[in-house]
Amino acid sequence: MSVLLSTPRSSMIHIYTCSSIISRPFSIQHRISRFSPTLEPQFLLKNVLKFRRYSTRAFDVDNNEVVADKDGKIEVGTQLGDSNDDGSIGVYNDEKYPSGEFVFRKYDLWESFTVKLKMLFAFPWERVKKGSVLTMRIRGEISDQLKSRFSSRLSLPQICENFIKAAYDPRIVGIYLHIEPLSCGWGKVEEIRRHILNFKKSGKFIVGYVPACGEKEYYIGSACEELYAPPSAYFQLYGLTVSASFIGGVLEKVGVEPQIQRIGKYKSAGDQLARKTISDENREMLTALLDNIYENWLDKISLAKGKKKEDIENFVNEGVYEVGRLKENCWLTDIKYDDEIISLLKERLGLPSIKTLPTVDYRKYSRVRKWTLGLTGYKDKIAIIRASGSISRTPGPLSVSGSGIIAEKFIEKIRSVRDSKVYKAVVIRIDSPGGDALASDFLFWFWVFTWRLAADLVGLIFQQLCSSVWSTTS
Repeated sequence: MSVLLSTPRSSMIHIYTCSSIISRPFSIQHRISRFSPTLEPQFLLKNVLKFRRYSTRAFDVDNNEVVADKDGKIEVGTQLGDSNDDGSIGVYNDEKYPSGEFVFRKYDLWESFTVKLKMLFAFPWERVKKGSVLTMRIRGEISDQLKSRFSSRLSLPQICENFIKAAYDPRIVGIYLHIEPLSCGWGKVEEIRRHILNFKKSGKFIVGYVPACGEKEYYIGSACEELYAPPSAYFQLYGLTVSASFIGGVLEKVGVEPQIQRIGKYKSAGDQLARKTISDENREMLTALLDNIYENWLDKISLAKGKKKEDIENFVNEGVYEVGRLKENCWLTDIKYDDEIISLLKERLGLPSIKTLPTVDYRKYSRVRKWTLGLTGYKDKIAIIRASGSISRTPGPLSVSGSGIIAEKFIEKIRSVRDSKVYKAVVIRIDSPGGDALASDFLFWFWVFTWRLAADLVGLIFQQLCSSVWSTTS
């Protein structure tokens, strides 16, 4: 096995989604993962325009961006806007240029009454005891697709939706989040962390628990108000690396010569078969990616912990894995077992120690409809098309439903949305390692054709997404 790259640095990941949906065109920031599940596209309806209580925001600016004014005071959640005449930056005017930021607004008396009335008519499986704590355990692979109630896999849309619903649900007093080793991409990690920051704006508590922790797990945990770990927790905060194997030398010894077609020197999909070592172009690409992710990781952790970026980096470079030292340096709130945290939550909620903490888990709470919480009923809608897996032109003879991105079906989905009068815009989320070049070409030119015929808002989404796909797909 040949080591592709070993670097203590990596940095900022840009998640591309809609930057605005009213006063200015969409901008799409987008990430393609090589570890995505294979499920066919499906729809999620999101509200836009008027009376936005929440949004599907995924922007460059962090929700909890901290800005210092001239007097040195710290203001949390400030949005930067247009430049003033003197060259200074003014506060972002959301009425003039809607940013899509999550803005928590408490229900008024009529809205509260309406929500309570809807809860009376809710289905039995939507009933939640008042004063409950939402418990979620995130670990392993996380799909970008919606899952059925019988599926055991985690779903990113449902995780994020649970944070939004819990922020407005008067029955939920807080969240207890178990964070265990993750095998999903950094884009999904970033989205979960952003929704944690959004949830905190509701004023409810969120407590994290990490029995085993690496960079991804701590990145999510650092957004929680409190973060706990057991005394025997595993911590591996050593930086980021990537490695791969090359079998070109093996094939050469057995007399096999692979025939590989490639376009562009940065296309590295066939390197594993054709090369014995990593190419300079692939090394350059991976180094830039890791540096980008790591820089973002340092920025967000230093912001969350109120420390200098250099101090965070030095601490990581020491290779600290002792839980006691992490607590001493304020990386953890305290060292406690799960049962101790449960007792702490009961004490915080004023419950006797002999009583059971009222909780609702991720599965059950995912079945609570947004309608029950008054988060639907908007006139204008956008469609979100989610697609995961390898790209192919037609389904194979043994393929099953949800076995990847089928070009002809995907084009038909886009065409139906384009011709519909219900949707004002569409956002396409693709989680794919690539696939059939001809099928990708069909998708590309269909998007270009749609951009020429459809509204400017929809067209700009397709245009920017296509450029992202062609620049990142191997």
